[in-house]
Amino acid sequence: MLEQVQIALIDCLEHEELPGVVSGRQKHLAGIYNKMHEQKKSFREIMDVFAFRIVTDKVDTCYRILGAVHHLNLYRPVPGRFKDYIAIPKSNGYQSIHTTLYRAGSGVHTPIEIQIRTEEMDAIANYGVADHWLYKNTNTRAQRAHNHAQKWIQELVDMQKRSGNAMEFINHVKHDLFPDEVYVFSPKGGVFSLPAGATPVDFAYAVHTDVGNTCIACRINRRLAPLSQKLASGDTVEIVTTASAKPNMSWLNFVATAKANSNIRHSLKYQATDDAVHLGRRLLNQELGSSALTIESIDTSLLNTYISQHKLVGLDGLLAEIGAGKRLAYIVASSLTRDASDTKGQTSGIGPMEIHGTEGIMIRYSKCCRPIPGDTIVGHLNAGHGIAVHRGFCKNIQDIGKDKDKTLALVWAETGDRDFDVCLEIEVSASRGIIASLATSAAKDDANVEKIDVSEKDARLSVVNLEISVLNRIHLAQVIKSMRKIPGVIRLNRT
Repeated sequence: MLEQVQIALIDCLEHEELPGVVSGRQKHLAGIYNKMHEQKKSFREIMDVFAFRIVTDKVDTCYRILGAVHHLNLYRPVPGRFKDYIAIPKSNGYQSIHTTLYRAGSGVHTPIEIQIRTEEMDAIANYGVADHWLYKNTNTRAQRAHNHAQKWIQELVDMQKRSGNAMEFINHVKHDLFPDEVYVFSPKGGVFSLPAGATPVDFAYAVHTDVGNTCIACRINRRLAPLSQKLASGDTVEIVTTASAKPNMSWLNFVATAKANSNIRHSLKYQATDDAVHLGRRLLNQELGSSALTIESIDTSLLNTYISQHKLVGLDGLLAEIGAGKRLAYIVASSLTRDASDTKGQTSGIGPMEIHGTEGIMIRYSKCCRPIPGDTIVGHLNAGHGIAVHRGFCKNIQDIGKDKDKTLALVWAETGDRDFDVCLEIEVSASRGIIASLATSAAKDDANVEKIDVSEKDARLSVVNLEISVLNRIHLAQVIKSMRKIPGVIRLNRT
């Protein structure tokens, strides 16, 4: 079969007077098995069991050959199986035209993959990035490929610098080696190649690291869309940024590129340190306040002695450990005020600390009870993770709060327009349109619906678990009041 197809392709090129060298290969059984296993495909879905490569002289000839093979008498192109990596190269500089043909009229539907490329493209595909140097001074297209590959290698170097260890670097890079790709556009018409499954956050980091670090929203094809939405080829993506924005830890759950993953982790690492220092300063100053002192008024020699004795990296190192929950503020304050003689059994003197909702990742709002402004709240110092905020009657805080030294009294301060997540459990009669009515009611009261889960209780009743974001308890009360008026709502509770 290889010989028959090869002869047909050679005859086609000769008839059209097009230069080109034709070679073919049959995919190894192990390769077929691995592709079926890894991509969850049946044998019928494997399109490159038989593959042919046509190497020609220039780009113009590549497209002429493509037209010729698509008009072969015995072969017909497969819709949706054409990829032009010449016009839009892969992220590693690979260029070629890929198309798949079926033999028309034959009883056996065996697909044939054909790759069409120039000699320079073939050398780059076979020998990799290093081979770009062979052509960079003699061929402008190869020069562009060289620059493309050089940019890719620079991104690898940046990822290596930001990675904590070798295994983390490998995990970042392996996703970028041979990805299935999508091609999206910037508002100005720039083309970006991203792996399949990429999101607007991946696109933002592909544009520039600063764009990724400061993005807060996006528009896909001029419509607002979630940052977690997967992009499709042909999408036009616009990123909305603000200077005060920071990467979100939840982005790590959906980004697809190594560059985005690496930069998010790098930013979160330094963000966590800054947040811990800021929180530690607040906690220590609050504790020192009971002695009418501040960090600035503490004796410098006493402070330096404490830092050196505990082998800390300056004042910021001390504050970071307090903010991260690794040291208790009242014990440090006692030591710094020369009152450490009787700390055993002493209880913390920390008064209520104000929570603004903008403290950063060292202040976490527990998902077990989901506190919102207006709730009575309590904090728990968790070593290495800062403060976890719970509602006052949460069962979990009653269990972990037995260690009084690590329990903090907290109060809400002004939180502005920041949204907080709340879960509602709603028992409804099984009627058409009830879910839409609940979502519409929430939207009318300016509450964003984050998630909806529905489960049947019996033939007549269903239970809706609705996750919404609200500003505070007053806002939540308005949302609940409106939902209870909806026909079909039997019971509604905050969970």
